Amino acid sequence: MNDTTADDSGNDGGTAGTGNDGGTAGAGSDGNTSYGHKPFKRSRSHFADRITADGRDGWPVEPGRYRLVVSRACPWASRALVSRRLLGLEDALSLAVADPIQDDRSWRFTLDPGDKDPVLGIRYLSEAYDARERGYPGGVSVPAIVDVPSGKLVTNDYQRITLDLATEWTALHRPGAPDLYPEPLRAEIDEVMEGIYRDVNNGVYKAGFASSQEEYEEAYAALFRRLDLVSARLADRRYLVGDTITEADIRLFTTLVRFDAVYHGHFKCNRNKLTEDPVLWGYVRDLYQTPGFGDTVDFDHIKRHYYQVHTGINPTGIVPVGPDLSGWTAPHHREQLGGRPFGDGTPPGPVPPGERVTPVAAV
Repeated sequence: MNDTTADDSGNDGGTAGTGNDGGTAGAGSDGNTSYGHKPFKRSRSHFADRITADGRDGWPVEPGRYRLVVSRACPWASRALVSRRLLGLEDALSLAVADPIQDDRSWRFTLDPGDKDPVLGIRYLSEAYDARERGYPGGVSVPAIVDVPSGKLVTNDYQRITLDLATEWTALHRPGAPDLYPEPLRAEIDEVMEGIYRDVNNGVYKAGFASSQEEYEEAYAALFRRLDLVSARLADRRYLVGDTITEADIRLFTTLVRFDAVYHGHFKCNRNKLTEDPVLWGYVRDLYQTPGFGDTVDFDHIKRHYYQVHTGINPTGIVPVGPDLSGWTAPHHREQLGGRPFGDGTPPGPVPPGERVTPVAAV
């Protein structure tokens, strides 16, 4: 997630002078103030090596070898957080959480003692990028996976990381882990995800960082047209594809969970709030209350990142007090539609102590 780039790099909040809201490095003040002054375009991930069971890119799946770096503010990184929890990879793939507020070098480890990641021994994620490719001109984004022994970035391919966690890391999955990308449904999952990525995941950024009225209105129209289609699809089915949670649900969830808190007001996606669509509001609460989803969400990180980093569209840096979050734990009644969240599997275990997020209070 880059937050200083305007070049569609699949970052959502920490790019280094790139203008993406997905996690790029070097999100300095100049980059932050550029939001809303140039067209938004998400670029492809530059480091697209894959960590696979056969190690064909030189990076074999190995327990304890790699470290996943995220920001809890970033929806793209949050996909990896949810997948890792559902698949039970916490012991196999360690976690580093960056500060939601970046300085001129982007994502930093100021949440850790001594302002340094305790495993990688670095202060900034950009150091892992530099270890991999000195002078790389792009932004520093999350999610990123770093090779612990060498300290080098392996991949920042936000589209591929979660698919590989589901399909290449199977030997390290917990007993009872769900199949998040079942082979018989992949074509349908890919088709559903493509429209959601273009119009929803990316669409909120296109609207929020639009530099002209025409650009904004085009993104706004596409966003709500897609949300209406998704709402209709979910009216009589619990999940997007099949009767279990899949990668498609994870990708939609990470945008919907941020909708009322930041996209509705901050990004001017204000035709209606998510709470005003009974289907989508029930759907996202169903997922939020499912182990592995809501227990990865940090609304404090989300709000502070968007409102304090995007100074180009929120120059005061004031963070709204609302919205009221108590409704997230209210009954959703989606179980009446059937479906089996984990298929033939089981829910994930408790959140590891060092990774717990303060939960939303129950109503």
